[in-house]
Amino acid sequence: MSGDLTLSVVTIEKPEDVNVILGHSHFIKTAEDLYEAVAGAVPGALFGLAFSEASGDCLIRIEGNDEGLKELARTNALRIGAGHSFLLFLRNCYPINVLNTIKNVQEVCTIYCATANPVEVIIAESHLGRGILGVIDGSSPAGVEGPADVQKRIDLLRKFGYKRG
Repeated sequence: MSGDLTLSVVTIEKPEDVNVILGHSHFIKTAEDLYEAVAGAVPGALFGLAFSEASGDCLIRIEGNDEGLKELARTNALRIGAGHSFLLFLRNCYPINVLNTIKNVQEVCTIYCATANPVEVIIAESHLGRGILGVIDGSSPAGVEGPADVQKRIDLLRKFGYKRG
C-alpha cells in the first residue's frame, strides 16, 4: 500500500545557551541508557531527554536531571512527532563531551546534529507516521576563512581549552 507523502519543517525551540543532540534510536531502553551515558560522561552536566517510541504504547519517554530541560525535550519531541527519535538538551557541557559516549549506546542508530545553533528538522509524513529526513543546522557559509579567521578559530579553541599555547 502506498500513499501520499508530505514534507514539513519543525524548528527546535531552545535558549541560545542550550546545546541539543538529535538522533534516531530503536528500543525502549534508550531513555535509561542515554541518561546513564550523559550522567557518567560529564559530572555536573544538566540535561533533559525525550525518546519517542515507534511501537507498542508509542509514548514519549522523558528522563534527565533538570526539570526545565526535560520540559524542553518533551515539548520539542511532541512537535517533531517522529518515532524512534530522541532529543537531548544540555547545559554545563558541550556535545563534544558526550557525543562519542552517546554514539556507543547500543540502541543509537544515527545522530542528525549536535549543536547550539538554531536547528530546523525536515519531517516526512506518510500513512505510517512521521520520520526525520535531516536537519538544517545553523546558517550557510558566508565565505572562506582567511589568516585572521584562522587565528580567531585557534584563539576560540584555546579559550575552550581544546588547544594549548
